[in-house]
Amino acid sequence: MTTTPKVSLRGLYKIFGPRDKEMMQHVAAGMGKPELLEMHRHVLGLQNINVDMQAGEITVVMGLSGSGKSTLIRHLNRLIEPTAGEILLDGVDVTALSPADLRKMRQEKMSMVFQKFALLPHRTVLQNAAMALEVQNVDTATREAEAMKWLHRVGLKGYENRFPSQLSGGMQQRVGIARALTSNSDIMLMDEAFSALDPLIRTDMQNLLLELQKELQKTIVFITHDLDEALKIADHLVILKDGAVVQQGEPQGILLNPADPYIEDFVSDINRARVLRVKSVMTPLHDPSMLDKLKGKTFAGDVAILENLESLIARSEGDTSLHYRVMDGDTPVGELHMRDLVKALVPRVSSTA
Repeated sequence: MTTTPKVSLRGLYKIFGPRDKEMMQHVAAGMGKPELLEMHRHVLGLQNINVDMQAGEITVVMGLSGSGKSTLIRHLNRLIEPTAGEILLDGVDVTALSPADLRKMRQEKMSMVFQKFALLPHRTVLQNAAMALEVQNVDTATREAEAMKWLHRVGLKGYENRFPSQLSGGMQQRVGIARALTSNSDIMLMDEAFSALDPLIRTDMQNLLLELQKELQKTIVFITHDLDEALKIADHLVILKDGAVVQQGEPQGILLNPADPYIEDFVSDINRARVLRVKSVMTPLHDPSMLDKLKGKTFAGDVAILENLESLIARSEGDTSLHYRVMDGDTPVGELHMRDLVKALVPRVSSTA
């Protein structure tokens, strides 16, 4: 069964410059970003982006500075107009919307959380959180009641009458998240939302996002340059380089099977034991009838399918001879030999080395 994506990008291009449409012929003929800039003084921001973003999932778009990730997210709500391609939201091409329909889409279907918080300094925390509904002309009592609910959920109960300047950076970003949730939109766009925060606060915010997502199942598009962050929160990971998609897919799969030397270099320094989970390195039972395969075997114990490898290494005390049964709840789903775990911890050597 196929699932219709919540958002689809089809053949999306962005060329910055006064003659962007004209430049498409050069790009179509194979001209790259450096050549386009040198010969025609135009910048190739996005090149043939094809990405599906499923409802209820976190799609993380990452890459180094200048890779095009922030350009991409700003196309979703048409803060930037594409040079070519389609942006489909529930099957409707956003690029074809009238100004009135575009405003309605921005107000009702998409909310945005910014890196620099974007709070109004002269308004209270409660008033900031209620802004999305204020724009929709919801009455004061209703919008403030909804905003108060989400402020409580993000841990800001008792701060509703303070002003942004009276809050820490992490607390200000919580207001930004509460504001996005108050809008009740299907899609949340988060552009480097945690990048300005200290490491410990950033970890808290990541955990808060995952906690809320488990319940709310929003469609979230999250931009980051931090691979650890991407691997922690992504359901679907898209890696950009020079405006093009280098690799996309399930994060654990990308880490174990990088598509080219660029990705190999990208993931080479990651703490694989902390990021990889048992499900990625176990030997699965492909059919329930194969349960008999596990009977009669001696296991060192049971391990949860979503447990990370670091915790299993600690439990095993590094003994590579041990053998575990993998459980999904109360159901056996596979087995894991510690020797296979150790092999997964060794990154593939880049062919460019």
